Amino acid sequence: MATIGKDIYEAKKLLTEGQVVAIPTETVYGLAGNALNEKVVTTIFEVKNRPAFDPLIVHSNSLEKIQHFVRDFPETAQKLARQFWPGPLTLLLPRKDNIPDLVTSGLENVAVRIPNHPLTLQLLDILDFPLAAPSANPFGYISPTAAAHVQAQLGTQIPYILDGGTCNVGIESTIVGFEEGVIIYRLGGISIEAIEKAVGTRVEVMAHSTSNPAAPGMLKSHYAPRKPVFLQGLESLQQQYKAEDIGILSFQRVYPGIPAKNHVVLSEEGSLAEAARCLFAGLRKLDALPVKVIFAELMPEKELGRAINDRIRRAAAK
Repeated sequence: MATIGKDIYEAKKLLTEGQVVAIPTETVYGLAGNALNEKVVTTIFEVKNRPAFDPLIVHSNSLEKIQHFVRDFPETAQKLARQFWPGPLTLLLPRKDNIPDLVTSGLENVAVRIPNHPLTLQLLDILDFPLAAPSANPFGYISPTAAAHVQAQLGTQIPYILDGGTCNVGIESTIVGFEEGVIIYRLGGISIEAIEKAVGTRVEVMAHSTSNPAAPGMLKSHYAPRKPVFLQGLESLQQQYKAEDIGILSFQRVYPGIPAKNHVVLSEEGSLAEAARCLFAGLRKLDALPVKVIFAELMPEKELGRAINDRIRRAAAK
């Protein structure tokens, strides 16, 4: 199994040798490797069993470093970067030739961000290359928000997990592109409202892609537990299954007729930020229970609720 620790110099040593390690961010844990080394990037895809048509996000710790691998940085993008970096925002920018085709799945834009986690920022500061880092989980499964989640899923395939505690945002970054206006390619830790306020205009939200996505994390079916997830028809499920065979993911309420131990309530206080932080761990807990199906309640369709609902809908997609 992987070693779990807080030693950024051990992580640097392994990364410099061309290995991949798990790193913490404020969103989820990432499976990281040298983004400029195609062989290393290939290893990331192999460990995750990720299809090569799904591009990766490149992580750095400064705007100056990011300038080394993007050809253009529009003023609107810079405005968003100044306001939200470090933080859960990813920008799609024209890439330079030093970014391997495999990182972008052959697309002309590279996804870049500066994560807001002290350990990973320290690690990025002592590296002389950026890190490609998709979520540290088998492709399509629930994203990890703690080192133990990574160990359970990928611990036999990687040497080291940099332990930064529980992720304090808990859902992936918002991805924004700039072709013919501002476009949100993936809902995430920065709300639509916050993006629109920062740029001073309405933004377009891109629909999911079932193949050849234009940005990371756009596939329709994703973030899913092994057990089937339903968004509607709880009464029908109660007719088909015993009460103890049904798991419930809810915002605040406990559903009568279903055992309390089968419930995951994301925020009794009604906080969307808390619900986002607890979402993936909640899905993981339900997946580990001896239930046969999961009924998931959608959140209020506003602010971070939109991003949470995006993940729930994709977890339920067939």
